[in-house]
Amino acid sequence: MKTKPIPAFMPAAVLVVFALTGFAADTAGLTYPAARRGDQVDEYHGIRIADPYRWMEDIDSPETRTWVEAQAKLTSAYLAAISGREQIARRLKEIWNFERWSAPEKHGPRWLYSHNDGLQNQSVLFVANDPREPARALLDPNELSKDGTVAFKGAGFSDDGRLMAYGLSEAGSDWEIWHVRDVASGKDLADELHWAKFTNTTWRKDGSGFYYSGYAATGAGPSLKVPNQYHTLFFHKLGTPQSQDSKIYVRSDDPDWYIGAQVTEDGRYLIVSSNHGTDVRNTLLVARLSGADSSVQPIIAEPAANYTFVGNVGSTLFVQTDDEAPHYRIIAIDLDKPDRAHWRNVVPESKDTLDGASLVDHQLIGQYLHDAHSVVRRYTPEGKPLGEVKLPGLGTTFGFAGRIGDTITYFGYSDYTTPTTIYRLDLNSGRTTLWKAPTLQGFKPAEYRTQQVFYRSKDGTRVPMFVTARKGIALDGRNPTILYGYGGFNDSLQPTFSPTVAAWLELGGVYAVANLRGGGEYGRGWHEAGMKTRKQNVFDDFIAAAEYLTAQHWTSHERLAIQGASNGGLLIGTVEEQRPDLFAAAVAQVGVMDMLRFREFTVGKGWEADYGSIDNEAEFKALSAYSPLHNVLPNVAYPATLILTGDHDDRVFPAHSFKFAAAMQNADPHGRPILIRIDLRAGHGAGKPLSKRVEETADIYSFVRHTMGLAD
Repeated sequence: MKTKPIPAFMPAAVLVVFALTGFAADTAGLTYPAARRGDQVDEYHGIRIADPYRWMEDIDSPETRTWVEAQAKLTSAYLAAISGREQIARRLKEIWNFERWSAPEKHGPRWLYSHNDGLQNQSVLFVANDPREPARALLDPNELSKDGTVAFKGAGFSDDGRLMAYGLSEAGSDWEIWHVRDVASGKDLADELHWAKFTNTTWRKDGSGFYYSGYAATGAGPSLKVPNQYHTLFFHKLGTPQSQDSKIYVRSDDPDWYIGAQVTEDGRYLIVSSNHGTDVRNTLLVARLSGADSSVQPIIAEPAANYTFVGNVGSTLFVQTDDEAPHYRIIAIDLDKPDRAHWRNVVPESKDTLDGASLVDHQLIGQYLHDAHSVVRRYTPEGKPLGEVKLPGLGTTFGFAGRIGDTITYFGYSDYTTPTTIYRLDLNSGRTTLWKAPTLQGFKPAEYRTQQVFYRSKDGTRVPMFVTARKGIALDGRNPTILYGYGGFNDSLQPTFSPTVAAWLELGGVYAVANLRGGGEYGRGWHEAGMKTRKQNVFDDFIAAAEYLTAQHWTSHERLAIQGASNGGLLIGTVEEQRPDLFAAAVAQVGVMDMLRFREFTVGKGWEADYGSIDNEAEFKALSAYSPLHNVLPNVAYPATLILTGDHDDRVFPAHSFKFAAAMQNADPHGRPILIRIDLRAGHGAGKPLSKRVEETADIYSFVRHTMGLAD
């Protein structure tokens, strides 16, 4: 369902004339659609910088639509003609055709989990009295759109589990519409909320309503482009119109704060956190819901560190924080004596990074990162160790949800060759038993191996990387290899199974993931080493990963492709410009390519916390030094480049990719192919239907293999 109609690109009356002679890996005979170079020039700190494709920021203008449609024809024809593409798509569907489950969570007397039978575009939400008993479908997003582009974004349940508030988005948009469903009957109530974004829902103890976060309606103007300002926490009273929702908290002093909230399990407190943009540091505030004064009051008023609420026992809050603990610890804050002098250290900082925690069965369950893979440890509320949860290998866990009185919790485990497997954990005995394990179609995990290696970056920093390949693969420098990276916003890349990776491995490929600085793998210091004026460290780490793979003869420059999305798309655009000699192909997905104007669109202003601001001269110099759009040079032999975006991407505005593609094609019109793939009714990636993911991956692998001279 839509919050507001967002026009898709309409067909234009354009005829593109080109010839594809033999599909060589260069562009001989391939003519790119013309893109007018305007005369826009901006001045920053006395430096004049041209922006000739500024007109593309009007993505719905006739001129832009004409260019987009011509690019779509060119790219579609090129990719469709690559030998072996359809076989890759068919095999991807076969591998993807396996059952998948989420870790069950208990709400009231019932358990909820998602399930996909294999090739469903969207997973279905199920409810059961016990996960080991038959379940019924509670919400099937596949019934809400013919093309599978309506996605389930999340849910919040009343304390008794009777009511579910749930969010839907359409065509990949970050905008959500929230509804309320009666769990027993499966029928919706009349309540419907619009303009929600970046939110969870959390109910009052009495079930009278719930809290959510969102914005005022954007009003006039293109909703893909208008900056989102003054994120606000609202309370919706059940059965009333949204226009009567109460504003609970907003940072009226600054438009770029994000607000989130959670009602404590006992219903006594509303815990509110606020972050300035994507800064991981936050404030922590509390409203006493059972008292006469239920206004929001600061507990931690200044965002000096990250403070994440874990749970409470009475007036004691358990908080995960990197305050005086770069790898994070758990502290206890008594709301009757909340000043810092009375904070109590519960679970001390360790050498591993505490990535998440939950409070279940009067136990604190900590999910740690040890060299970017999961380790799970249990503690009493006093911090006494209760042992580790045994895991199958070097992988990633999720789950461990529950209430303080629950004795059972479920969690998932996955790695690069093991599809997500769900386990049941008895917290009394510490015993783990298997709940659900998928069966794959033909793909044999035992034939492949993931190993973790370490290499040195340009400045000597030791960086980890996971390398997955068929067992016994020859290190002869001839293996087609994809190197993937991200490196930003404190996000960690952990080992997880993907049918796309499995398909690449079956094709004889090597799949490498570098854990770059800017991520959260080693805590606050690792993140900050890749921020703002230190962002070049991220690119150096990725370049060093490529050099390691070639030096160790996993691959060669002629057989190495690089891939990344969003902030990772920025990574790809920058690195292929800085070291075009290292790579055969570059795949940049939904990338942030204009580092001088990213703040002008939707939520981009919030990224200044990680990237820096053009208003700061030192940060401007760093941004302009690596901005992919502004560092395209003529007469450079760039790698074959596939740029991907979605026409409904309201997080990274599509014009980032449009302008970058036009600049690259203008600078290198006769070298290796530089193509842009624009997906209709698609956004930044979340909620993308399986059918679109299959087609997108088949296009990427066909392009990469063709570039390497390997297309069948």
